[in-house]
Amino acid sequence: MTTLRYSLAVTSTPSSPLLRACRTRRDRLLSELSTRSPGLPALLGAGWPRPRNYLANPYPFRASSHFLYFVGRSLEGAALWLDGERAVLLVEPPAEDDALWHGPVPGHAQLADELGLEVAGWSALATLRGGRKAATVPPLERGEAERLATLLARAGDTLGSSALDAPLLDAIVALRLYHDDAALGELSRVASASVGAHRAGMRTTAPGRSEQEICAAMEFELARAACGTAYGSIVSVHGEVLHNNRHDNVLRAGDLLLADVGGESDTGYAADITRTWPVSGRFSASQRALYELVLSMQTAAIAAVKPGARYRDVHLLAARTLLDGLVQLGVLEGEVDALLEDGAHALFFPHGIGHLLGLDVHDMEDLGDRAGYAAGRTRSAQFGLSYLRLDRDLAPGMLVTIEPGFYQVPSLLADPARVGLSDRALNRSKLAAYADVRGIRIEDDVLVTDTGCRVLTEALAKTPDEVEALVGDRARA
Repeated sequence: MTTLRYSLAVTSTPSSPLLRACRTRRDRLLSELSTRSPGLPALLGAGWPRPRNYLANPYPFRASSHFLYFVGRSLEGAALWLDGERAVLLVEPPAEDDALWHGPVPGHAQLADELGLEVAGWSALATLRGGRKAATVPPLERGEAERLATLLARAGDTLGSSALDAPLLDAIVALRLYHDDAALGELSRVASASVGAHRAGMRTTAPGRSEQEICAAMEFELARAACGTAYGSIVSVHGEVLHNNRHDNVLRAGDLLLADVGGESDTGYAADITRTWPVSGRFSASQRALYELVLSMQTAAIAAVKPGARYRDVHLLAARTLLDGLVQLGVLEGEVDALLEDGAHALFFPHGIGHLLGLDVHDMEDLGDRAGYAAGRTRSAQFGLSYLRLDRDLAPGMLVTIEPGFYQVPSLLADPARVGLSDRALNRSKLAAYADVRGIRIEDDVLVTDTGCRVLTEALAKTPDEVEALVGDRARA
């Protein structure tokens, strides 16, 4: 065995529950790799900071989620080498002037003691590799891929081929699909912080204020809980724009405000919550009717989350609930089963019911459908259903979002045939009664348990009366 400068795999035990869990995860990954492809080493890179406009002014660094999952620390320019029964952290020692500019930076000995890992500089890679190619998770960003390729080339290697990488990617998916206790602790903590952020947003809401003010109040609350944001905050009166992260509108009485805001813990774990509330503190009759319909979609979908349930079926249940409600309201005409088969629900609900959640807000989506779709399952070609990000049978330890919605998207309403609906089946005069609804979405983070499910974000109110009581002056009274 190659001897490196520090080797504390036996004597060092990390004190943090998360770091202890990372050690167990590394052991499990080594076992998975030895089963899937005996003798195949692997390299998981953390990534490098990216400059905003010049090298000394980088964007805040956040390590690759795959690296974080197995190491537990966000270390710039580091990588985890895995081979046989051995895991080695590769990271350069601090530069002489690092302490001047950045404060104390842990050296190899401190990292080895803290993480319970062998630690070495990148120069050790050639010796560790021993002439073999290593599997990697290919970086998404071009500059990062080029830097990793350069380091590998110095060790006589190249970025792995897709066939070489496949066993590593499959092993990572097999582990990250199911959250251990340490991960669930972090996910619960950031979910709680995100609930507080939404309450702050509701309290701050009043006609005449800007979307930016509400967004700032929500993100301030996350910062108070030592969290960042897991994605660009969506706080908008234009809820029909699904990923709208502009905040330049003024709130007016009669508007609905849709806020899709989730925190990220300092360990990288994400929450993802959406609520929709009336700016004035009172839903109109038409807004309340459609809000209650979306809530019934979510209630039915959450009740269906349990071990063995197919996530695609959960989506279709929510879609059926929407269609049934719209037929009862007279907005759609036709038989619900036929409308569902044609995909007519996508006229008002064009996205999937949700996605995996963990270290990424769309967990492991960098691996594409390898993570989201079970073997043998492929995306539908049908508009709307094609956007479903997850089609697996649910199992204990999986965390998913359940986020149905209703949206009046002008481009879709102008061409209902795009979603398989004849214009005759859409009663536009009935729909006109709901013109004060642009978009409504209700989203929670739902953990699959042994007997059913548990909503990590259930502390945040979502019935119409409860939501009204949290908005603006009523909440501050």
